Amino acid sequence: MQLSDRQLKTLIAKGEGISLEFKTCRDQLSRDAYETVCAFLNRHGGILLLGVNDAGKIAGITPDAIEQIRKDFVTAVNNPQKLSPPTYLSIDGITVDKKHVLVVHVPESSQVHRCNGRIYDRNENGDLDITDSTSQVAHLYLRKQTSFTENRVYPWIQPGDLRADLIERCRRYVRINRRNHPWLDMSDEQLLKSAQLIQIDPETQKAGVTLAGVMLFGTDAQILQVCPPHRTDCILRKVDVVRYDDRDLIRTNLLDSYDRILAFIQKHLPDPFYLEGIERRSLRDVIFREAASNILIHREYTSGVSARLIIERGRVTTFNANRPHGFGLLDPETSVPYQKNPVLGAFFREIDRADELGSGMRKMMLYGKKYGGADPQLIEGDIFRMVISVPEFGQLGHSSITDTDQGQDARKVSQAISLESSGKSSGKILALLRANATITIPEIASAIGISERAVEKHLANLRQSNAVRRIGPAKGGKWEVVQ
Repeated sequence: MQLSDRQLKTLIAKGEGISLEFKTCRDQLSRDAYETVCAFLNRHGGILLLGVNDAGKIAGITPDAIEQIRKDFVTAVNNPQKLSPPTYLSIDGITVDKKHVLVVHVPESSQVHRCNGRIYDRNENGDLDITDSTSQVAHLYLRKQTSFTENRVYPWIQPGDLRADLIERCRRYVRINRRNHPWLDMSDEQLLKSAQLIQIDPETQKAGVTLAGVMLFGTDAQILQVCPPHRTDCILRKVDVVRYDDRDLIRTNLLDSYDRILAFIQKHLPDPFYLEGIERRSLRDVIFREAASNILIHREYTSGVSARLIIERGRVTTFNANRPHGFGLLDPETSVPYQKNPVLGAFFREIDRADELGSGMRKMMLYGKKYGGADPQLIEGDIFRMVISVPEFGQLGHSSITDTDQGQDARKVSQAISLESSGKSSGKILALLRANATITIPEIASAIGISERAVEKHLANLRQSNAVRRIGPAKGGKWEVVQ
């Protein structure tokens, strides 16, 4: 999140605390800055301000030193000998009263991190070295495992129980872009340990594969045992908007799940020609590559809510269970990206199936309007939703949709509307819309005695038959009855 001058001054006025730390760093980074990063990662996250002294006075960073400090910081936090496991952090620059300050947003991590081989935790406004305190270290590991369920350890599942073919597939993925990647020379067990997919249960002190490891490389039977609700439901609603025209119910490992989600998208959505510079770019694949990875690596796997991807006329909507860090529509310019499952996220980035934290959202916003005509909407909550505009069926030369198909579609929708009208529900809805153009779906449901979901289905049918149309946004807009 890019802070304004006013926001920064308000933040500084609060003083240092459990989630805020000042470092002077006039010409170079102080060594204890990394200890603070480690402590924030191990506790609840926080903000590190470089260029502010302990008294809360903005001292500023020497302009000539800013780029070197940035470079040194990024290099250090990605160096496992300095910070283990390494992490990805964003650094924002801001100028206040002609003085330069660097702002480092540190999220809470699902891992226990070490700085120079030592474990630090945050307490009030200080960084505590707890390495030699067995009870505090055990409590930290237990807290992380409880907070981030991807780290849950299953001692009865060992590396040899996983699918070796999937692990080898990942080696092939990394070999494509990085021929010297360390995974290429590791055994399967070493690779799993390197990716933090084998850990020690802090209660039993037994090593085993984590939930993340099972979801990536487990057999379908193992996945069903450790995560019974796991499934991704891909649905196409083109003609039959009440049920579906096509469906893929995916209940397998995350690698195959990713491929099947993209295959479903490629099967049913057009890929218009788009030239960026002198290179052709697939807007569809760029956008939905991010959507697919988001559904899988940012999901809360302890929830019984299944993930869904629904393709409808003019839009795709995704739903997945979430541990929210806020509620409502996200603004890419101000929102801070949080790692929901850092281990899974890091693994997908290694195999080039996801972008760095935050950059995927920026790509989606950059290309979303070019592809579908409107900016994507990302809505944070207990259920995380993405609403992505897409070209209408049959447009842009999509070979699997012909003019004949569209004529048949229109006749089928017309028949569906006729059937609905015979039940009088659609007729009642039309009467309510004529009487009150700003009426809400809950008010309609209450007035005619049906569920909100049923109202949404009737409205979808009415809109597709051009009986009604929506003017303005979902909140603050109004309905217009066309016929």
